[in-house]
Amino acid sequence: MDVVPPSYDRVWDARAAILTRERLERESAAATIAAQHADGELIRLHSGRYVRAADAQGFIEDRHLRTIAAVHSRRQASAAPFSHASAAVLWGLPLFRHVPEAVHVSDARHNGVVRHARGVARHEVSVPDDDIVVIGGIPCTSLERTVFDVARTLPLASAVAVADAALRLVAWDPEDRVYDQGAASTWATAMEERIARARGARGIRQARWIMAFADGRAQLPGESMSRLLLHDLGFATPRLQVRLADSSHLYFVDFGLDDAKAWGEFDGEGKYTDAQFRGERTPWEVVRAEKEREDWIRATTHRPLVRWGMQHLASPVTLGRRLAAFGIRPPR
Repeated sequence: MDVVPPSYDRVWDARAAILTRERLERESAAATIAAQHADGELIRLHSGRYVRAADAQGFIEDRHLRTIAAVHSRRQASAAPFSHASAAVLWGLPLFRHVPEAVHVSDARHNGVVRHARGVARHEVSVPDDDIVVIGGIPCTSLERTVFDVARTLPLASAVAVADAALRLVAWDPEDRVYDQGAASTWATAMEERIARARGARGIRQARWIMAFADGRAQLPGESMSRLLLHDLGFATPRLQVRLADSSHLYFVDFGLDDAKAWGEFDGEGKYTDAQFRGERTPWEVVRAEKEREDWIRATTHRPLVRWGMQHLASPVTLGRRLAAFGIRPPR
């Protein structure tokens, strides 16, 4: 199945931010470059590759993407594709609670061996041509192959967030807020067949479980983690992005905890602080709108609604205590 990455611009922007040693030497003396590096004005990402401190900020994914761009700038056009967590970043997938120690690439020199050198982890495994794509001028593994690799090698919570985000990329229409269950099922079936062909491979049992659990209606890594903890707490599988409407209202709720007759919402901080989420509204206007929304949902459905944040996702115990404070417990 052909899936288009969410944005090429971010990859090209990362590539444009990379400064080569040669370029810096044309603009400044070697002593000046050394001084800027020592003072933190220049950040070294890879051998002979730097970025300005002002361009080195951002989330884990942003920082790793720039390191990928730095490594790519020193490689030949026919070099092995980026893979694993690095391919996930190129696809715009989240690295929830995972900080890569190296940039990952895959080729087939000595099957199964992982070699580390100069900040690059080389997985010496076969990658067929139809499992290689190019994103923003950088070769990487396909979406299917990337999720297959990540699901086997990353910690469970990180891998679930990647699988959910991949399914969302495949099946979620952000404008109409519609989930194409047919597209999701087709892609998940292809993943299950790939996993079945790799029986006995490292981490394959985790990959099989993750693909059975994955759901692209989870919008954020925090929602993916919430799903995992709700499962651990013994709740039935919740409905996600539940549509609630009447003639004059249309709302969506993150979690329908039907076995507990309750609603749940994961609150990322960005909802109130990030202009991307709140648009032209002030934080106060967002809070007021959320209160009106909650009041309508409670009055219309006669169910409690509880919110939780990232601080409640440390363990099943912390989320369970948050829910129990509102009288919400799994009935089993």
